[in-house]
Amino acid sequence: MRLLTSVVVAAAAVVLADAVVAQPQDAVSARAKALHDRAIVVDTHDDTTQRFIWEKNFNIAVRNKDGNIDIPRMRDGGMDAIFFSIWMSGDVTGPTAVKQALDQIDAVREVVRTHPNDFMLATSAADIRKAAAAHKIAALMGMEGGHMIDDDLGMLRVYAALGVRYLTLTHSLNTHWADSSGEKGVHDGLTPFGKDVVRELNRLGMMVDISHVSDKTFFDALETTKAPMIASHSSARAISNAPRNMTDDMLRAMTKNGGVVMINYNAGFLSEEFRAAPRSAEFRAQEDAIAKRCGKDEACDIKATEQLNQAAMRNGQLPTVSWEKIVEHIDHVVKIAGVDHVGLGSDFDGATMPIGMEDVSKLPKITDALLKKGYSEADIEKILGGNILRVMEQVERAASR
Repeated sequence: MRLLTSVVVAAAAVVLADAVVAQPQDAVSARAKALHDRAIVVDTHDDTTQRFIWEKNFNIAVRNKDGNIDIPRMRDGGMDAIFFSIWMSGDVTGPTAVKQALDQIDAVREVVRTHPNDFMLATSAADIRKAAAAHKIAALMGMEGGHMIDDDLGMLRVYAALGVRYLTLTHSLNTHWADSSGEKGVHDGLTPFGKDVVRELNRLGMMVDISHVSDKTFFDALETTKAPMIASHSSARAISNAPRNMTDDMLRAMTKNGGVVMINYNAGFLSEEFRAAPRSAEFRAQEDAIAKRCGKDEACDIKATEQLNQAAMRNGQLPTVSWEKIVEHIDHVVKIAGVDHVGLGSDFDGATMPIGMEDVSKLPKITDALLKKGYSEADIEKILGGNILRVMEQVERAASR
């Protein structure tokens, strides 16, 4: 009898081991899947807009072999709302920047118009909730760089009327009225006109986004705004010392402001080891070849650079950054700022994703990891989207006064 029992136990162990091996690498618990499906999952920064402009054959409705975003993978990942970024380099200015911004806004609106079964154009928190109830993906827009308003509050009003719902005050270069984190400051933060921009954003019900700004610009905006601010795609500087990331003092200030910090998945913003690692001459030559081949095609450059960095992580040329670093940054922001002040701002299709978060379909892994770390279901729902919905509602109410 003992022998039979031992055989049965051994056989069961083999079957169980086989089942574990057979589990997909990205498998999540049934509880995590149910929670993820129930939550409203919002991503505040995505650069797929560049593919709309530069890749004439790109079809967001089909499962693509490259890039991070398309409708099938968004459905797999349970994404309910996405902010498509309106972006061009900060050295594109004046009427040219305005024209390119309007072209990108039109491209986003056309994608929504031509895919009515999947997308719904959203300009408010209520719209996001309505889209989720209808099993559609809410498509929103955020403008990544104040250079696109061409120093004109009237243009800001035009963008708001077209559906843009946040303005990142700078990109990687200073504007005429605000200092960026990407170069030496020339204004000591915000100029008087820059403060007028913040006040006009408040009046319009658009969110003030302080990703990419200098530390002084951040604190000037904080002092000026009458509504909560967001960092649409920034992580924690205590973990990765990128100037694009937020210090603990900035995180505490966001708590007092009522704002929310949306974690960026960019490998260099997640990992100091990756960010600071020396790049070999061979690697630099590959980067130069990408720049030469892609020219001004931004989507080509972004996609090829991500592929290069991913390969370098996998073959040992660069330190490996795992998707779990996203959760580490969430944990840090919760520790410093509180669970009501953190969310998700991936930078999909605009940055190098960590290993294991190659595209939007992997998002449920974050929910699973947070559950395993002991977060309550209610707090996870806040992180996945509830916090940014709350900020949107507060910004909208402030504008209506």
